[in-house]
Amino acid sequence: MPLELPRIDNRRYQQLVDELLARAPVHTPEWTNFNDSDPGVTLVQLYAFLTENLLYRANLIPERNRIKFLQLLKIHLETATAARGLVTINNEKGALVTETLPSDLEVRAGNVLFRTEQGLDVLPVEAQVFFKRPLKPAPTDLVEYYRLLYASYQKPMPLEFKLNLYETIALDPAVVDQVDLHNDTVDRSLWIAILARKNDKPGSLDPEDPWKSVYDKIGGRTLTLGLVPALDKTLMRTAAGGQARPNDMLVFELPKINNRNDKIPRDSQGRPMPSYRQLEPHGEEDLLAMPGVVQLSLPDSQVLGVWRDLDPLEAGVGDLPPMLEDSTLSKLITWLRVRATGAAQARVLWAGINAVPVSQRERVTRERLADGDGTPDQTRRLSRAPVLAGSIEVYTQSDTTQLSWTEIDDLLAAQPEVSVVDARSAPTAAARTEVKQRNDDRVNVFQADHEAGILIFGDGLRGRRLPLGTRVFASYEFCQGSAGNVAPLSINNAPQLPSGFSVSNPVRTWGGADAEMAQNGEKQIKRFLQHRDRLVSAEDFKAIAWRTPGIDIGRIEILPAFHPDFVPNEPGSVPGVVTVMAIPRFDPSQPDAPRADTLFLNSLCRHLEPRRLVTTELVVCGPVYKSIWISIGIDVEARFSVAEVTEAVKRRLRQFLAPIPSDPSQIGYAAQTGLLFGAATEAAAQGWPLRRSVSARVLLAEAARVPGVTSIFDDALLAEETGSNKAVIEMMGLELPRVLGISVVAGEPVSISDIRGDSSIGTSGTTGGTSGTPLVLLPVPIIPESC
Repeated sequence: MPLELPRIDNRRYQQLVDELLARAPVHTPEWTNFNDSDPGVTLVQLYAFLTENLLYRANLIPERNRIKFLQLLKIHLETATAARGLVTINNEKGALVTETLPSDLEVRAGNVLFRTEQGLDVLPVEAQVFFKRPLKPAPTDLVEYYRLLYASYQKPMPLEFKLNLYETIALDPAVVDQVDLHNDTVDRSLWIAILARKNDKPGSLDPEDPWKSVYDKIGGRTLTLGLVPALDKTLMRTAAGGQARPNDMLVFELPKINNRNDKIPRDSQGRPMPSYRQLEPHGEEDLLAMPGVVQLSLPDSQVLGVWRDLDPLEAGVGDLPPMLEDSTLSKLITWLRVRATGAAQARVLWAGINAVPVSQRERVTRERLADGDGTPDQTRRLSRAPVLAGSIEVYTQSDTTQLSWTEIDDLLAAQPEVSVVDARSAPTAAARTEVKQRNDDRVNVFQADHEAGILIFGDGLRGRRLPLGTRVFASYEFCQGSAGNVAPLSINNAPQLPSGFSVSNPVRTWGGADAEMAQNGEKQIKRFLQHRDRLVSAEDFKAIAWRTPGIDIGRIEILPAFHPDFVPNEPGSVPGVVTVMAIPRFDPSQPDAPRADTLFLNSLCRHLEPRRLVTTELVVCGPVYKSIWISIGIDVEARFSVAEVTEAVKRRLRQFLAPIPSDPSQIGYAAQTGLLFGAATEAAAQGWPLRRSVSARVLLAEAARVPGVTSIFDDALLAEETGSNKAVIEMMGLELPRVLGISVVAGEPVSISDIRGDSSIGTSGTTGGTSGTPLVLLPVPIIPESC
């Protein structure tokens, strides 16, 4: 049976007062006034107050002994993680200059403080992002209009022309949620229009070059471009002996001109043939896998600009930038083209200039701690906790010297504070010198408990003691955990920015997590003693993965000797590989089937990577959802409501097929594992099991368990996203069912084709020309209607 913490006395203040006053008539019958104004009652209340405090301290003795035992095991709770995000800093109303801002600037979202992680040049320009979306099918009147245009040039219109019309779309949340550069565009590109500010006016000194003052301010400076990919389910691999490093597959280009009076190059038929100058990106993030920024060095002001000798009918044709409205075109400075290469997934949620990454952290500089007293194993508590790992710096200062102390993982690896000669070696001067030199490397060290904010110093044999009378200072950073995950546009205050500047976060911040609670950490003790924070067995993988900070996990599955690329092979067929399938607890865009995006999987990968065996290839991925449709006809008992019973059947079937349990108490490692060496929890309680087929008869049995259902009409109708009815739908590898549609009616079941709406779907035609050499299509913009 579990060990319960004993309570010496659990009486509270009011209970003590009531008990004492109840005894008064027995021992002192002459005491008859028990009002609060009576001096005797006042003394009783004072006694009860002091007694309650003594009982509280006495009850803490078993808890303190327990905590001390846990400290001896050296099991620390996970500290909080800082939220991260992107902000844009714009010079909206300031002077027409490029302002260079340093890193570590403070920006705020209410009372939540963030700091920028790098410096940047804030260019005095604005930006709008566009892409060329194919228009299919092309309107008949537009095709006829362009046929007449070609006829005016005495040229026939190509037959494939109708497949290549496009419309210019702004990458704006009010217009589109995201853009797939491979499937949603005609040229696999984002076009970023660099514009003069709203309140700036063109110069009058040079009518041929009205924006020369703007070019002079941005030429030769660094443009910082922020990019947020649309992060859906993906897969991260950590190969044996190495780390996963995705490839950057974006190209950044500007119009290539020698001066702003240059004419656009043309081919032999007089058609525009634009060329672009490729910019060298500087940045560490893979912008197709993680939100981040890339720094682009702009060329000299003389070679910045756009082609100005285009015919109005040529604008936006072929490889030229998209068409713009006249009001926007009049403020155009230049174009920045972001082009995807290869066949990699390139889906973009947001893009913008003057962007900089931020993290939610607050800094404490040179906090004065208690002076050293020369005793072994001294501890000092920081005033703010939890502390961010790797941010603590400790200094000690005496009248003559100042020492810098280094954080160490374990004081047992520290060296003694005085030179000690190895008694096993010969007594030579060389041996003494060698020992002294080795000791200097790991003497001034301390160990930190980041969650509690406690610093532990050595005992003399393992690390230097804090010398008597030395002044101790600590600098460190702390965060507010999950409070740093703020909504878009919440960061809007920056007291250190110059006048006329503004700050905003275009997307939500992410990654903030609170420190691990003591009750959750204590549940991991028996597992920690088993795996010692090393990934060896499948249970080790599951126990350690559940403690990943910064993410909210709904389900973890460990598949040893399995690789998703070798499906339909079963686990055990690919030695040396461990696949970790993880599902987040929440997904606002798809709550019934949460998807593991790149941020979620990266957090898992970073947590597991340093703990795996070097010979193990680790694959971290999300599930593969297989869409299914269900139709069931039931007979409802007379005393039940048909509407309530049919809804109850739908709800039960969705919960039965759900990828994660609907009961929050079933989510978490402690809820899904039993005793250390006991029987495993039933797989169905953790969500639909992997590699278990969905059978129509099993769904019938589950529907029959709903109160009010007396019988089922025929068999349940079950089908995939396309195709006819099936008795069984197989699930292989990492596949899990996702209910796209479900129909439960009283009587005969509705056909699957009616639920899916197959009758409303027309036949799809084929595109392309005749067989042989592929046709080269020329993207042509549509002419927007005007009145």
